[in-house]
Amino acid sequence: MPGHVTGSPANRPDALAGNVMGTKDLVFTVLAALAPLTLIVAVAPLHFLKGGAAVPGGYLVAGVVMALFAVGFMTMSRYVRNAGAFYATIARGLGKPTGSGAAVLAVAAYNALQISTYGALGVYANTTFAKYFHLDVPWYVFALIGLVFVAWLGYRGIHTSARILGILLVLETAVLVVLAVYVLVKGGSGDWSAVSFSPAAVLDPGNGAMFALVAGAFMGFEATAIFSEEARGGIRTVRRATYIAVAFIAVFYAFITWVIVLAYGPAKIAAAAEADPVNLVVTVFDTYVPAPIVEVMNILLLTSAFAALLALHNAANRYFFALGREGLLPQVLGRTHPRTKAPWAAGLLQTAVAAVVVAVFAAFGLDPYLGLLLWGSTLGFLGIITLWALCSLAVIRFLRREAPEAGLFRTTIAPGLSFAALAVVLFLVLTNLPLLTGAGTVTNVLIVGVAAVAVVVGVVRALYLRARSPRLYGGLAQTSVDGPRDLAADNA
Repeated sequence: MPGHVTGSPANRPDALAGNVMGTKDLVFTVLAALAPLTLIVAVAPLHFLKGGAAVPGGYLVAGVVMALFAVGFMTMSRYVRNAGAFYATIARGLGKPTGSGAAVLAVAAYNALQISTYGALGVYANTTFAKYFHLDVPWYVFALIGLVFVAWLGYRGIHTSARILGILLVLETAVLVVLAVYVLVKGGSGDWSAVSFSPAAVLDPGNGAMFALVAGAFMGFEATAIFSEEARGGIRTVRRATYIAVAFIAVFYAFITWVIVLAYGPAKIAAAAEADPVNLVVTVFDTYVPAPIVEVMNILLLTSAFAALLALHNAANRYFFALGREGLLPQVLGRTHPRTKAPWAAGLLQTAVAAVVVAVFAAFGLDPYLGLLLWGSTLGFLGIITLWALCSLAVIRFLRREAPEAGLFRTTIAPGLSFAALAVVLFLVLTNLPLLTGAGTVTNVLIVGVAAVAVVVGVVRALYLRARSPRLYGGLAQTSVDGPRDLAADNA
């Protein structure tokens, strides 16, 4: 059995806080990044537009694919426990140049997801203030205020963030449960058909665009591995939190979207989404629940966006931190605060990048929702899907070579099936980019180009280190806190 290596003792300036996140903290952090209320109110209508009554079953199918992915990814995490989860996994399995390309793509994807959410926060806050205070405050003012609070909470450390995210997640989940109770008690439209879960309806070839969109609901669940160095209880905690997150996303979203189908009727949901996608879910609130709950929902849309910003900020800055610690990026990014153990330099960089992007969109008068939110989230989605697929291949190669004792299902079958499914999803995403971005060919090509350039930059940086700094190159992806040592130190 291979030995163990400790990546960063707690008293070192390049160590994250250890043993501070339990299963509950990890689950809350990951689910908060997904912003359940925002997804159901603002994004699910687009799912219904393309999938109609089949959307609830689509979530369950996507959940199976993500569960298969999680099997291999979590087995790999027994051997690689690193804040740069995708980077470390892909580098160990497919080589350091490929892993470095994946690392820069992950940085671009998580930053795009985080920064794009400032567009949602700005729009929701602008609407809320106009409604309740009759003030037309520019969206970017709210975005920059949110940015300051996110940066401060990130600086305070992951434990503080986890507590806040837990509270906000419970509140936004509760308001969705209340909606479901009211619809079910009142009987919805009266049509209790099970067509939403019929294999023939869900797996209809015409639902390709729906699956491309539904997969986005799981985007970020793998962030449990990003916080693995800070988890209390080691890989068992990370594995438990990952499976809980996948199960929750699949089952809860399937249930809530089925309730919305019930509210309109299976035969009418697609037409309703086409007629008014913006107010599809808001109308269900207005129709079935008391007015005060609708007002609470409107406020919670703000906190949902803020929770997603905070969770994604913590994920993005840990990628900056992990790559700085190992020299792929400037090493100052690999420093943590001596008291909170938060990656302060990485957090400062992430905040600065977000501020610049928000300022550019504000200065040029670009739309915060149709531009910042849709374009940024599409870049993030495209990057994450690509990383999921690469991880599946890396898991197969690494585990079959280094840990065949893990069994055929974990080393080959589960990651192999997930790779095949994710490759299809990636194809669907690329062929449905106009739907995701709401933009033309030039914008879509630029988004794909940014993702491709990120990969190239990472690969070139790794090759440069291999030629000019063999010591740094040899250390890439080797940090593994409390994990078995890789038998092949350099599998490039």
